[in-house]
Amino acid sequence: MPLEPFKTSDPLTLGVELELQLVSLSNFDLIEASPDMLDLLKRKPFPGNVTPEITESMIEINTDVHTSHTGLLEQLHKIRDTLVRAGDTLNVGVCGGGTHPFQRWTERKIFSKPRFKQVSTLYGYLAKQFTVFGQHVHIGCSSGDDALFLLHSLNRYVPHFIALSASSPYFQGRDTLFNSARLNSVFAFPLSGRAPFLLRWEDFERDYFQRMEKTGIVNSMKDFYWDIRPKPEFGTIELRVCDTPLSVERAAALACYLQAICSYLLERKEAAPAEDDYLVYNYNRFQACRFGMDGTLVHPKRHETLSIREDILTTLRTMEPYAQALGSIAALEHLYDATHKGSDASFLRQEYAITGSTEGVVDAAIRRFRGAI
Repeated sequence: MPLEPFKTSDPLTLGVELELQLVSLSNFDLIEASPDMLDLLKRKPFPGNVTPEITESMIEINTDVHTSHTGLLEQLHKIRDTLVRAGDTLNVGVCGGGTHPFQRWTERKIFSKPRFKQVSTLYGYLAKQFTVFGQHVHIGCSSGDDALFLLHSLNRYVPHFIALSASSPYFQGRDTLFNSARLNSVFAFPLSGRAPFLLRWEDFERDYFQRMEKTGIVNSMKDFYWDIRPKPEFGTIELRVCDTPLSVERAAALACYLQAICSYLLERKEAAPAEDDYLVYNYNRFQACRFGMDGTLVHPKRHETLSIREDILTTLRTMEPYAQALGSIAALEHLYDATHKGSDASFLRQEYAITGSTEGVVDAAIRRFRGAI
């Protein structure tokens, strides 16, 4: 089908999507509970939107459109509390985390929805292995050209969001030695990675999307699993590299950090994005996945090697006036603290050291999502 026209939206508005785990409280493994959970949540007004995901051990929640940290966090608290109450009714735990520490993909069941069945038929076992959990952040753009400008300008900051959100050190019962193992599963899909380097929406629509559509490979933007992709039907760009954090507080902070960076970038004080910026992209992405904030990155313009942690702290300081103007300074304060204390991946490893089991890791994730720790 033809690509939808890029819908104009209010610049720098934001919304959050979170993919969440549904866990049995008897053995802490994933449980096929999304049909029951969704049925229960339909009976009363939900403070946002909740939908199924590709396997029945997952759900996705979506916030409304927001302008500031306060409103976004308030709604995420209401969504969390509603989910926790529903989970208590069903004896099901709800939690974040980019991967479940020990679930087996062979035991997963594809949710009965035509698109999910189609994806399963096309991608085989990769569809069930896609039982991983991410946070997506949408930022409103006034035009398709602005959307593409932001999309490519943000390549420099992608390692920040991977490192700050990292919450998937365990997979299939083992410590992967990665802080974000989730993105390795995403990278297996052929239409993942980075978007093509185009800066005019007309060129993207005519020279890329229409040609891709003619190949029969894609039908809509949903077929692209890029790290950042435009969403013309919403008038947004969508950042997709984040693991689902263990707390809604971290989720809100990450979203508002992105909002502040976009506000800064739209002033066009930095050099314009260029194709050569992507020479270091996969290396930087790997460093953030593997080592988190202890990794290094290569600046795409200066080719200078930087500590990811120090680069985050420098950027947070630069973003303070932008966050202040957007009413989101509390988000940056949360991330300052996280940068010094460590990511959710570090927290989960600490819990494993204490409990000696991946079941204990899941229990801690459930309690952190509830706000209990």
